[in-house]
Amino acid sequence: QVQLVESGGGLVQAGGSLRLSCAVSGIIVSINDMNWYRQAPGKQRELVATTYISGYSTNYADSVKGRFTISRDNRKNTVYLQMDSLKPEDTAVYYCNKAPRPFSVNGIDYWGKGTLVTVSS
Repeated sequence: QVQLVESGGGLVQAGGSLRLSCAVSGIIVSINDMNWYRQAPGKQRELVATTYISGYSTNYADSVKGRFTISRDNRKNTVYLQMDSLKPEDTAVYYCNKAPRPFSVNGIDYWGKGTLVTVSS
């Protein structure tokens, strides 16, 4: 059974930092590329960052490049997102999932509950 448990969100002032964690079970992180996504109120979910199997190669949305860092701990089967220099526009619910496509069952994408990040100005 797949479980994606995101944590670490909260309320932070602009310019602050947060570190998100995604504890994964049912998917072996070490043999999968993994993504962080976010969904702001009233907007579609968007891809934020990707960590590739090597662990050394990553990719970021232009909006977070230079401020966010994605990483993985294969021994803990966990993916992280370090977010620095946060801006109010980073306010969203953050989710992790497999890359390049989310984990799905019978064609239906599975998502965890996400973790809410709120950045005040």
